[in-house]
Amino acid sequence: MDTLLSNSTLVLFAILFLGIALGNISIKGISFGSSGVLFIAMIAGHYGLSVPDGISAIGTALFVYCVGLGVGNRFFSSLKSRGKNLLILSLVIVLAGWLTAWGLCALLGIDLSVGAGIFAGACTSTPALAAALESAKATGLNESVINIGYGVAYPFGVIGIVLFVQLLPRILHIDLNKGNSSEAADPHAIIARSVCCTNPEILGKTAEDLTRTSPLSCRITRILRNGIMRPILPADVINQDDEILIVGEREKVEHDATLLGHFKSGEDTAIIRRDEDSKLIVLAERMSNKTLRELDTLGNYGITISRITRLGNTFVPTADTEIIRNDILRVVGTTEAIDAFKKECGHRSAAINAADVLSLTGGLVLGMLLGSVTFSIGGGKGFSLGMAGGPLVVALILGHFGKVGPIAGYMPRATRVLVMELGLMLFLAGAGIKGGEKLVETICGNGISMLLAGIVITVLPLFIGYYVARRCLNMGVAETLGCICGSQTSTPALGAITSQTESQEPVIAYSTAYPIALILMTVLAQILVEMA
Repeated sequence: MDTLLSNSTLVLFAILFLGIALGNISIKGISFGSSGVLFIAMIAGHYGLSVPDGISAIGTALFVYCVGLGVGNRFFSSLKSRGKNLLILSLVIVLAGWLTAWGLCALLGIDLSVGAGIFAGACTSTPALAAALESAKATGLNESVINIGYGVAYPFGVIGIVLFVQLLPRILHIDLNKGNSSEAADPHAIIARSVCCTNPEILGKTAEDLTRTSPLSCRITRILRNGIMRPILPADVINQDDEILIVGEREKVEHDATLLGHFKSGEDTAIIRRDEDSKLIVLAERMSNKTLRELDTLGNYGITISRITRLGNTFVPTADTEIIRNDILRVVGTTEAIDAFKKECGHRSAAINAADVLSLTGGLVLGMLLGSVTFSIGGGKGFSLGMAGGPLVVALILGHFGKVGPIAGYMPRATRVLVMELGLMLFLAGAGIKGGEKLVETICGNGISMLLAGIVITVLPLFIGYYVARRCLNMGVAETLGCICGSQTSTPALGAITSQTESQEPVIAYSTAYPIALILMTVLAQILVEMA
């Protein structure tokens, strides 16, 4: 048995297995999730077990990089359009938590390095914990007490924010769905609508002529023939009162409908489609860097490209849209036409969900290089973003611009979630092992004080943030609660809100506030350690 327990790789995976099993235990809908790994690792560390060196650093980099990629494509745009209030509220909540942590440590006699761990745990911020540990290592402080502080404060950090967003609307008798029906429809949402063709200028033209010469912004994908809405063919002639299906952004569909005729009905048409009439295709390299006009897929192949997914974003192309490498195309056509097109373009099904390992490793290298840069504040010794902040910032930039040189800012969602979860668990395993070394000693010394501090650091910023949002910034309840979840980096709390409302306001606010809070917490946790 001693031989097995001395195998650090075996110990690592045993901790992951037992931690995940613990995290899957749910009580009243609340569970520890991946953080169950931290508690199992702390127990293992208490009994002197070990995991491979450097596993925490690897896990940190993978986790925060995938977090950044996940929100990067909408972070800057959301920040620009509605970010002022969200930015202010994020700053208020995070700074309130940090100042509370600093004040309570001074009041209760808790070391500030422990306080950094309590701050990270109360805010459920793993990157902040990673940054604090890096700073402690660089300054020669005891890393284990930071892990313990995190472990003590984290459970209530998770439970407290979930209870807050669930109970507050009930206590105040607020309906999160109120007003949703009056919200304007998203003009950029992609929809499909049936249009009745009555414009004399298009009557008598074939579908191929219409797609080549008309100034349409949408894609014509289907036509009603003999009671069946089938894929449109190049030779189909547009006759009076023909019903065709167009796909595009809502405002563009409404515009194009007036050029063709009028909507068939007042509602979005639910078209019965056969799966074999629509497929996802990835083009061969030789067909990249060409516009749809040049490819003329309807005339040459009898298929229509209705949507393109590029770096995780789906849009409706125009004739002048250029196809680039790794674009995923939604094509509509007959089974025979699609099969012939797939053969012609060299389609590989595996390419749709393939992960670009070159981009993953290249982005991580850039993030680590940025994280190693020291930024000086005044005449002090300064700080660095470290293994947590550097990859996060690089991922946000890559996610926004889509591609920088050969490095793409996109990873298929399934792959990204897997790598993110694996990175998180690797980090927690390494952090927990170190934290367990002085677990009993630290808790016996000031465990009650640490627990009380963690509760206050979690709860006080929530009420301060809600008051500022509602009274000072005039934000809606759904948007406020979403921003609070993002500012506390609490995904479980966001899930609790979205289960109560159909509004997208909480999700949008969360995705904007989350990266801001993550970066700010990373820096502030390091500052607490530097002050110790």
